[in-house]
Amino acid sequence: MTENEIASPVLDAAFLLHTKLDPGLLETVVLAHEMRKKGLSVERQLPVPIVYDGIRLDEAFRIDLLVGSKVIVELKSVECLSPPHVKQLLTQLRLANFKLGLLINFGERHLKNGIKRIINRTLQPEEPSEFSL
Repeated sequence: MTENEIASPVLDAAFLLHTKLDPGLLETVVLAHEMRKKGLSVERQLPVPIVYDGIRLDEAFRIDLLVGSKVIVELKSVECLSPPHVKQLLTQLRLANFKLGLLINFGERHLKNGIKRIINRTLQPEEPSEFSL
């Protein structure tokens, strides 16, 4: 599946959950469940190591959801998204060498206002064996 083919059912599941759940109520767990029902592979709270100053840091950050081994989904439940939220996801995409990320804010009254597609335009030709800074 392409990144866009993965993103579509992710967003469908997010819209479904937004209408059923109040913000902050286990979106990561329930969204992962909904995507698995659609046949997508989902990893939750995936630790991502980086190498900094010659030292491997095993859990430099965690990806909320990695769907189809291609799309990072970062979930928030805040009043509104801000530039640091976008920067966080873009950093994750760059370090993990993925192309597409979805930033989804369940705190928005209308979910369509809380979705941002983030594209990593600095993909490396081959996957790194370790994430490095």
